[in-house]
Amino acid sequence: MDDDGRPLFLQIAESLESAIIDGSLAEEAQAPSTNELAAFHRINPATAAKGVNQLVADGVLHKRRGIGMFVSAGARDRILQRRRQRFADQYVAPLVAEAARLGLDLRALIEMIESETNP
Repeated sequence: MDDDGRPLFLQIAESLESAIIDGSLAEEAQAPSTNELAAFHRINPATAAKGVNQLVADGVLHKRRGIGMFVSAGARDRILQRRRQRFADQYVAPLVAEAARLGLDLRALIEMIESETNP
């Protein structure tokens, strides 16, 4: 796992979410077990379980008794919606606020963004 200061269980949850987003872990597919995650990442199984439980609480995973954890239907869309909102809160809102402080209107901001994406 990355040594980025975030708790390991959050990193586990985000790595599973990323696998769901990129399609390597499809909806209705069985998710790796906490023991598999713990062994792969060389962490305590309780830590892996905490990450999995976070995804259960978020409605991304669900348990099938006696079988394991599975990706819930609609999980990809739910994750994308949440991540887009977080992106807007963390990056877009501060960008727009700073543009306003600098006297840039929306058209000027869009032109700046377009010039960065089409050098």
